[in-house]
Amino acid sequence: WSQLRTRFEVSTSGRVGDGVRYQIGARAEADGAFRVEDHIYPESVKRDQQSELMLREAYLDFSAAGWDYRLGRQQIVWGEVVGLFLADVVSARDTREFFLPEFDTMRIPQWAVRAEKFAGESHFELLWVPYQSYDETGKPGADFYPFPVAAGTPVDEDIPSHSDLGNTSFGARYSRLLAGWDLTGFFYQSNDVSPTLYQTASGLQLRHDRLDQLGGTFSKAWMDVVLKGEAVYTSGRSFPSADPAASYGLQERDSLEYVLGAMLPRGDWLFDLQVYARHLMDHRSGMVSDANEYGITLLANHRFSERLEAEIIYLAGLNRSDYSVQPSITWSLNPRWRLQFGADIFGGDDTGFYGRFAEQDRVFLALRRWF
Repeated sequence: WSQLRTRFEVSTSGRVGDGVRYQIGARAEADGAFRVEDHIYPESVKRDQQSELMLREAYLDFSAAGWDYRLGRQQIVWGEVVGLFLADVVSARDTREFFLPEFDTMRIPQWAVRAEKFAGESHFELLWVPYQSYDETGKPGADFYPFPVAAGTPVDEDIPSHSDLGNTSFGARYSRLLAGWDLTGFFYQSNDVSPTLYQTASGLQLRHDRLDQLGGTFSKAWMDVVLKGEAVYTSGRSFPSADPAASYGLQERDSLEYVLGAMLPRGDWLFDLQVYARHLMDHRSGMVSDANEYGITLLANHRFSERLEAEIIYLAGLNRSDYSVQPSITWSLNPRWRLQFGADIFGGDDTGFYGRFAEQDRVFLALRRWF
């Protein structure tokens, strides 16, 4: 058993006085797999993943001087595409189960101040994150640890000081509906929510690089097809390198990531195809990644009835022919109960993004209840 999890989430909303709304929610979960499979996982993994209590959202909404404000712990979603976090640069994520859970479950909210203004076909958004959350990546020896580190190896994580104003994050986003095109552009400066593994003199350490990110998204309904895309230019991130001259086993490079996709509904069917890529500027020999990395995603969903639907997601890295296949069947027993059966299958080159988890194939059953 890799997972025997019970998760309970509760939230409430309401008003405080005149014109002020609130939302607050929390999650508690426990995973019995670490007791059943006691001999498999290191103690550090058990402590990290056996149980958790998290404040999910806690914010106030109000309006003043023509702007809408949201203050507190909140979800901030800037991306548009399926199965990828390309332009979703603000959200932290719980990647201890790779990218397999539903995205609203994976996302870790940020403590932020957000201001929004709507003016005709335009939408302005200003954002300040004074206390940043970071990805939960787990510990070496877990099923989906993202770095090539042996189980039990000590890995320290250097979390930037929350008391240092230089570690706060800020950004701006502008959206406009123009002749049927939904266009957005944004700038965001932050500490990278995803850590980078540094090989220091004292051992392995996870650090969060300081990034500048400039990006945009688009979507357009054309006949029966919805065209969409995202692009993000990132400065400040470091990438692994085998070059002996590379400090900490890394080389800092600017990168351009982009994705183009199309969504096609056909009666009870829905198809979604995407092609994504990353280009590293000034690529040098010895770098683990190629100068250009390519991949595709394909989603096919069929609704048999109001209660029963099937879905398959296929993700593949084209440089190393690695892949992930995720079929599932969901049965809505009634408006309050949902039963889901499926599988997560990995394969291909073990140096690829998906292929490195080729031994983690699993079949799952999930039962959810809404009150």
